[in-house]
Amino acid sequence: MKESDNHQVSNAPSPIEASPPKVAPVASEQILLTLLGEYRKDRIWRRWFRLGVGFVVIGTATALVFLSGLEGQAAPQTYTAVVEVSGVIGMDDDSSASTLEAQFEKAFSAPGTQGVIALINSPGGSPVQSGQLHRALRRLRSRYAEIPLYAVITDMGASGGYYVAVAAERIFVDPASIVGSIGVVINSFGFVDSLKKLGVERRVLTAGEHKAMFDPFAPVRPQEQGYLQVMLDTIHQQFIRAVKVGRGDRLSEDPEMFSGRVWTGEHAISIGLADGFGSVREVARDVVGAPEIIDFSAQPNWKLKLLDQLELRIISVLKASAPGDGLRLY
Repeated sequence: MKESDNHQVSNAPSPIEASPPKVAPVASEQILLTLLGEYRKDRIWRRWFRLGVGFVVIGTATALVFLSGLEGQAAPQTYTAVVEVSGVIGMDDDSSASTLEAQFEKAFSAPGTQGVIALINSPGGSPVQSGQLHRALRRLRSRYAEIPLYAVITDMGASGGYYVAVAAERIFVDPASIVGSIGVVINSFGFVDSLKKLGVERRVLTAGEHKAMFDPFAPVRPQEQGYLQVMLDTIHQQFIRAVKVGRGDRLSEDPEMFSGRVWTGEHAISIGLADGFGSVREVARDVVGAPEIIDFSAQPNWKLKLLDQLELRIISVLKASAPGDGLRLY
């Protein structure tokens, strides 16, 4: 009985163990293909990203090498030096007498300079700054007597701009240039009647009878107006003397010469305010005899500005290409 029971037990079927579900071959292949496609896309994206960054870096390096090569080019043995006098002459860094004098000093003292051109495009400005630059140029002419100084007026050489021009040995213009305005002006406004209409009372305390002279909110006092006119006449005579010394017997007897009016370049030549027609290149080639031109004008640091722009461009490219939060450049 026991053997029978044992035999029955030994012959009993074994319990079936659980096995993982089999995946259809088609589904497995699809999963592998999907993963492979994503991997390829990721590799392609990385390649393009690295390639873009590489182009930016190579382009930056090439630009720097090129610009350094330009900067390192040897200057010609002989040349014409040019210093630009443009805009309103005043106390600003680029247009003050001290800044411009320093640039002219470099132009005169540089080895190889055969002549210096003051390239003028200015409506004038401060009589003090114009007068200081005029005297500085006269001193440089005396110190470097072997180097001629010429003035080339482009669009405008009026008032203080012409004050500077007459420090040169000769003045060249374009037929359509605006030249002259040998005069002095002071501008103001009067708001006396406006204050009365508004019912506003002007209150000013001064220590000194003429401290508030020419107050636009007070009536004009003839005595103070006379004082200002004397000042203007004095400065005007200083201007006239500078023109007469600079131009000498080339000036005609035109009664309106010092009236403050302006002339075209063509008319300016006929009355002795200018000597002839000529651009910078024409004067350098035909008058100085040194066609190569080197600019000694005050220039901004363009290389630093270019580097700043390239740096910003690289940062913007990297930020735009970065996936999600994976890359941060600050």
